[in-house]
Amino acid sequence: MAFVLIGFMGAGKSTLARELAAVLDSVPRDTDAALERELGHSVAEEFERAGEPAFRAREEALVCETLAGAGERDVVALGGGSVLSDRVRESLSGHLTILLDVDPETAWQRVGEAPEGRGRPLARDRERFGALHASRSELYEAIADVLVSAAPAGAPGFPAGLPRGLDALAAAPAGTRLLWARSASGDYPVLLGAGLLAAGESSLQRMWPLERSRSRAFCVSDDAVAALYGERLGELAATFVIPPGEASKTLASAARVWESLAAAGATRADHLVALGGGVVGDLCGFCAATYQRGVEFVQVPTTLVAQVDSAYGGKTGVDLPAAKNYVGAYHQPAGVLVDPTVLETLPAAELAAGWVEVLKSALIAGGGLWASVSEGGEADESTILRCARTKLAIVAEDERDGGRRQALNLGHTIGHAIETATGYGRYRHGEAVGLGLLAALRLSGLEQLRAQVRGLLVARGLPVRLEGASLEAVLEASRRDKKRLGDTLPFVLLKAPGEVMVGCEVADADVRAAVAELLA
Repeated sequence: MAFVLIGFMGAGKSTLARELAAVLDSVPRDTDAALERELGHSVAEEFERAGEPAFRAREEALVCETLAGAGERDVVALGGGSVLSDRVRESLSGHLTILLDVDPETAWQRVGEAPEGRGRPLARDRERFGALHASRSELYEAIADVLVSAAPAGAPGFPAGLPRGLDALAAAPAGTRLLWARSASGDYPVLLGAGLLAAGESSLQRMWPLERSRSRAFCVSDDAVAALYGERLGELAATFVIPPGEASKTLASAARVWESLAAAGATRADHLVALGGGVVGDLCGFCAATYQRGVEFVQVPTTLVAQVDSAYGGKTGVDLPAAKNYVGAYHQPAGVLVDPTVLETLPAAELAAGWVEVLKSALIAGGGLWASVSEGGEADESTILRCARTKLAIVAEDERDGGRRQALNLGHTIGHAIETATGYGRYRHGEAVGLGLLAALRLSGLEQLRAQVRGLLVARGLPVRLEGASLEAVLEASRRDKKRLGDTLPFVLLKAPGEVMVGCEVADADVRAAVAELLA
């Protein structure tokens, strides 16, 4: 089995092929370079001489021949358009296909604007270039076994831990996919596949991307999840269980976990495992970030909200009575294991509430994800993958909320205020965020989109009217939002699905009117 790199032009496939082959002590192959040697001139010249159809035919023959002759653990970089061929896609069978992601702006800077890229025939027009990128994105995603997020600015191009992630994937059930998450403070693998939690104790622990020679696992879970899945995690040093629900995401719960870890003799060589939903993941991650100034932890999300959103990105923390997520830390997980089949045990109301984070992700991403969600598509494995990719791409660019990551707060400013004003007990997180999305769309002036989103919420039995809190209580809670900078509370608004505006100043009167509408 060879490792085959695919992706859009400018993704850096040739460079990564050389670097990965060096680490694996194998042979790198570059089909674009091989084709130019065979032709005796550049790809651009072949386009000019023979046209694209003739070029694609030559490319297809060479790529299929290369893949047929690729040896075990060889690394092959393919041209960006080669996978448009049915024959090439069939030839990928038996190999591990790795998508190296790149956003269209970065690709254009590397290829369309760079002097060395100006000869590329498909990189001469900025608008056409962007359309081509969009048209290929879903195909790349569909055929990739491994999806590698683009490197953050200033980070090395080669993800040093990727070989360890590939080893974890090799221990996973057939059909599992690996997303390689990147951030300024560290990279980690996300394994996504049906049956991960049914893979057997020893197999599951082989997937944990940790140095396991001395590391013991300490699990944090809640009563319900621990009873269902706790025994599937393999050998654990101890399991600490909290009551389910947002009311357990407190400093008191964190103190109990810290004290239990200390009593059990846990050291910095050990690690934590968060088995549960967003509350468990946030609490466990916070305890991991702070116990002995930081230990590793693995996320095993068992709710939809965690599988599409909260398990990724490294935000950890607990609530205070005054406001949600007021005490916390950034602490990236060592890995995330996502088994969509565990969602079958979720109560319908929990599944519906988690779907709001899918809706939020679709509004941020636009494109194919929004098209699917707006048509009432279910949160299947493909949807979970797309939501995770949306968040991971944003975090790779902005880990600490300095800019683009603020987009992920869409609907959360008013949503968090509603949770706080109702004592974290009346609304599930997703239900409150759904109300927050309606407020954000009102503030965005998108009446038609707001009506569409309202209809989607109603169709899933989610609340579209605020009860159990006064207007003044919600407004007061919003003024204590952790995103406030001095006297300014920045809002995340939309121009359209896929077009997000962050750091927006909104008049107090407009916020009041948007919340009052929820109460009407």
